[in-house]
Amino acid sequence: MPRLLFVALAALLPDVAAAADRVTGADFATRSEVFARNGMVATSQPLATQVGLDVLRHGGSAVDAAIAANAALGLMEPTGSGIGGDLFAIVWDAKTKRLYGYNGSGRSPKALSLQWFKDNGYTTIPPYGPLPVSTPGAVDGWFALHGRFGKLPMKDLLTPTITYAREGFPVGELIAYYWDRSLPRLREQPGFLDQFTIDGRAPRKGEIWKNANLARTLEAIVKGGRDAFYKGDIARTIGASVQSAGGFLAYEDLAAHRGEWVEPVSTNYRGYDVWELPPNGQGIAALQMLNILEGYDLKSWGFGSPEHIHVFVEAKKLAFEDRAKYYADADFAKAPVERLISKEYAAERRKLISMDKAATSVVPGEFTTQGDTIYLTTADRFGNMVSLIQSNYRGMGSGVAPKGLGFILQDRGEMFVLKEGHANTYAPGKRPFHTIIPAFITKGGEPWLSFGVMGGDTQPQGHAAIVVNLIDFGMNLQEAGDAPRIQHDGSTSPEGQAAPMSDGGTIELETGFDHAVVRALMRKGHRVRHADGSFGGYQAIGVDVKTGVYVGASEGRKDGQAAGY
Repeated sequence: MPRLLFVALAALLPDVAAAADRVTGADFATRSEVFARNGMVATSQPLATQVGLDVLRHGGSAVDAAIAANAALGLMEPTGSGIGGDLFAIVWDAKTKRLYGYNGSGRSPKALSLQWFKDNGYTTIPPYGPLPVSTPGAVDGWFALHGRFGKLPMKDLLTPTITYAREGFPVGELIAYYWDRSLPRLREQPGFLDQFTIDGRAPRKGEIWKNANLARTLEAIVKGGRDAFYKGDIARTIGASVQSAGGFLAYEDLAAHRGEWVEPVSTNYRGYDVWELPPNGQGIAALQMLNILEGYDLKSWGFGSPEHIHVFVEAKKLAFEDRAKYYADADFAKAPVERLISKEYAAERRKLISMDKAATSVVPGEFTTQGDTIYLTTADRFGNMVSLIQSNYRGMGSGVAPKGLGFILQDRGEMFVLKEGHANTYAPGKRPFHTIIPAFITKGGEPWLSFGVMGGDTQPQGHAAIVVNLIDFGMNLQEAGDAPRIQHDGSTSPEGQAAPMSDGGTIELETGFDHAVVRALMRKGHRVRHADGSFGGYQAIGVDVKTGVYVGASEGRKDGQAAGY
């Protein structure tokens, strides 16, 4: 009997193994795409997705839903977002049939100078504490977007988060993990332990978290509008908290803040127009990569082939050297954007790529010129779509939590360079180089896809990879995000403070690439290692303009959700 039982079980094993594979789609897909006609929301937190959906059901626009979901994420995912940070967005307006870009990044303190850093022995700006704090732009961004495209009162958009903040919500597994990891480096910062721990520890997964301070702050914003944040008691408290900790951000910096509407820029990739925002963000790095990659027959090579990975990494090396030299606040150093994203420039740079050998040294082009985030996307029944990204930088930002306000200030000022002559050199009242970037794709002048990928240097690489996965490799929206990711590290830092790449850097590959591919890459001179974490967090909403059907996808590496109605 034992032998017969063994034989019977062995006969069943192939069927058991087969059952582990997906019946439809790629084996690496974590779930199916989501379809709906009347609206769609995709965020990295299911409760925030539901907040956005409720807004759509009550007649709100895609912008209304995005604001409501973003507010909820600031409460539910403080490890990546909050009203102490900045915001960027691309909006597709169905009425005018065009894209609108918004740059909601804040500026450096006017009282802080480059000379102060030199006089006090700094060669880089520290990542935590009061010195890297720049003016938070998210709240101003909400009101700018709402003033142009909103339909419901701001009270209706913020009340769900106010309620969750007072009554509490269960913390998700991944957020609890990152919260706990942030604690050792931030516990000494002013206000952090008091406002973002439970008896000195991070909340555990499933544990109820409340934030009455944030509820009061949001109520003040509902009552007093954006000026309640930038010109009232909140601004005074922010300034006092930062300066008492030894920083420079002042009430006057907040009172002077204004984000700005900007024109998105694009390149055409095999018939699809891919849109990003111009610097001070890094979005055009994705466009530079795509222009270079367009010169190769990726489809014939296949996803995950040595040739695919090799040219992807080499294109990234070239784009990121330009990123390090030229991307900065356009009010201080205007990057040659038109030239950088031109097909002619891509053809020149492509000549530097060898198919047989990895580049170990790359320099930027020459011109005469003057990580931790949330991404969400929404779409409404009117055909409007929003691609929005928001961040504290470095997860929970500076760690400085202004007294009694319930949020943490960003540390985006860390990205400045402390040396003369660089495009991103620190200056008072200047916007730092920014890593967070929303993206959009149109085809034939119609919306096709709103998407983004979170995570520092991952973002332009992730944007390019999503486009390639969809267009060259024919993946569906969910598969394009779930496919194993390629991450290259080692180019000059975005701040221009590292030496130019001299050893080729390192390719990090997620699980799913063949060992023979890794060996082939190593023979080309690449240093390859298995990824020790996951890369970014992807959300996307596509649309079939003929049927009006939305399709949504949410990152399998995160706790998020795409849902429609």
